[in-house]
Amino acid sequence: MDDGVSDFDGADRLIRTWREGLRPDPDLSVSQWADRHRRLASRASAEPGQYRTARTPYMREIMDRLSPGEPTQRVVFMKAAQVGATEAGNNWIGFVIHQAPGPMLAVQPTVELAKRNSRQRIDPLIDESPELRERVKPARSRDAGNTMLSKEFAGGILIMTGANSAVGLRSTPARYIFLDEVDAYPASADEEGDPVTLAEARSLTFSHRRKVLLVSTPTIRGLSRIEREFEASDQRRFFVPCPHCGAMQWLKFERLRWEKGRPETAEYICEGCDAAIAEHHKTQMLDAGEWRATATATDPMTVGYHLSALYSPVGWLSWQRIARAHEAARGSDEAMRAFRNTILGETWMETGEAPDWQRLADRREAWTAGTVPAGGLFLTAGADVQKNRIEVDVWAWGRGLESWLIDHIVIDGGPGDPVCWQQLTGLLGRSWIHASGQPVLLTRLAIDTGFETSAVYAWSRQVGWTQVAPVKGVEGFTRTSPVTGPTFVDATVAGKRLRRGARLWTVATSTFKAETYRFLRQDRPTKEDQAAGDSCPPGTIHLPDWADGEWLKQLTAEQLVTVRTKRGFARLEWHKLRERNEALDCRVYARAAAWIAGADRWPEARWAEMEAQLGLTHHEATQPGRPMAPSAAHRTTPRRRTVHSNYMR
Repeated sequence: MDDGVSDFDGADRLIRTWREGLRPDPDLSVSQWADRHRRLASRASAEPGQYRTARTPYMREIMDRLSPGEPTQRVVFMKAAQVGATEAGNNWIGFVIHQAPGPMLAVQPTVELAKRNSRQRIDPLIDESPELRERVKPARSRDAGNTMLSKEFAGGILIMTGANSAVGLRSTPARYIFLDEVDAYPASADEEGDPVTLAEARSLTFSHRRKVLLVSTPTIRGLSRIEREFEASDQRRFFVPCPHCGAMQWLKFERLRWEKGRPETAEYICEGCDAAIAEHHKTQMLDAGEWRATATATDPMTVGYHLSALYSPVGWLSWQRIARAHEAARGSDEAMRAFRNTILGETWMETGEAPDWQRLADRREAWTAGTVPAGGLFLTAGADVQKNRIEVDVWAWGRGLESWLIDHIVIDGGPGDPVCWQQLTGLLGRSWIHASGQPVLLTRLAIDTGFETSAVYAWSRQVGWTQVAPVKGVEGFTRTSPVTGPTFVDATVAGKRLRRGARLWTVATSTFKAETYRFLRQDRPTKEDQAAGDSCPPGTIHLPDWADGEWLKQLTAEQLVTVRTKRGFARLEWHKLRERNEALDCRVYARAAAWIAGADRWPEARWAEMEAQLGLTHHEATQPGRPMAPSAAHRTTPRRRTVHSNYMR
């Protein structure tokens, strides 16, 4: 009898399951689905538990535009960090799997990031939702329906890939396309074209039924994909009411005010009544907020949204923390760029204006060539290989990447001259005298591989990799790091193919050129102010009076300009103002050598250790008016050191 009851109950459950399968899924929007079915896992969220759209009410309209019933085909979201965009995108993925099955493509900047996102975001999304677990085949099952980058479900498939993989971008047609952090995408996917264009081409067969979501924190004006897409949209801003007068307004950073040095006093000043709005009002303001278009879109099927971290919910990123971050970023272009990108959700303007060489000549300082000023704690060199010579500039670096040109050397002969390479090798063992009287060796020499590549590789291999870094310059600001590598490069010497080639570093020259020009344009204290105790700002570039006009013109030989592609897209390019630019190239290579040495990441203890090795205290190395070099007479004529070669004479 017990067995009969058990069989009856089992049959009843089967019937109920069959009936539920015949019932159509509820007609929900993406936000409604998230509120009902989405749970945040503790390993993937700082606020685990049931997802609540009310926590980030500004995301409701953005998510719902991705629902099948909406006519919108493309949604553009230019945003700051910590506003909930990632979870909203994951809500859409869950909605598609459960409510509107179809082929979906999710693109991260790289394949590695796609794998990480799959482990850290997508797997918890599926595991925490019973509705998704029963639709997605379990991982490591006999068939390959659920892999790291592929999730099959009834009626569709989720393909995850990186923007650096052309194969992944053209693998399958897709009705839904989620393009995340598009400003970090490479300019071209495996040399096959713009990743965004390649990905969107996958959805064209679905015509009006397609949905595309482009999300990103912006980067550099003129290069930012997300800014370009946003400016072509209807440019929606989230308007919120003032709790005092009710005036609707979108939040702007310039209206966030606080007492200098006291970010804890941060308040927002209303545009309508000039009353101070406290942080605790933000929740009710967000609840009553609404998106409003501020422009006319060129494509009526595209809507665009912009949101700064000023809207971040209470308990996430507060106005006080934003004020503190802004104060900490003052004085550093790199820190201010990160603030504008990640906090304000706005692009950073790279001016790239070449400083006037005559103005630089007027600011030259007096110290003897070949000697190291007191603030310089280590040396790097940049070598530019030319047809008949190798030019080398030696730079000293101190705290805050303050720098001094200490030597300019021209080795005659060129890459076909063995003696030329011998003399370059000699520089690696040479020392320069510090203001403290101590000898200082080169920490690293970076040499360009763009001309006579095989000869540079051969020399680098011969002297070893401890002091020498062969570098290859590439254009573009969108690289995640200004220097990457090293990579082993096969090379051919005397017709013999080597098993392991040179260790090559790749350098984003645009980044270091822009940084150099920013540092050169910085205001600095007058001699009187320095005598009174003021110090130069971080990054200050000190030039000696023996750097002649020709060298200064080479240092300022390029200009950053905006050009238009055939498709009408804007991009930034460096254009030469004059033919010779060796001084600028050598500076970029020496700066890359400092990066490779680790100077951008050294802790305070490392700087203190170098000061101690030179017999200096921190005060002696950084005090205004410190000795520039060992006592030497003021040099009144330009100096150019040339090392001559007798090869083939």
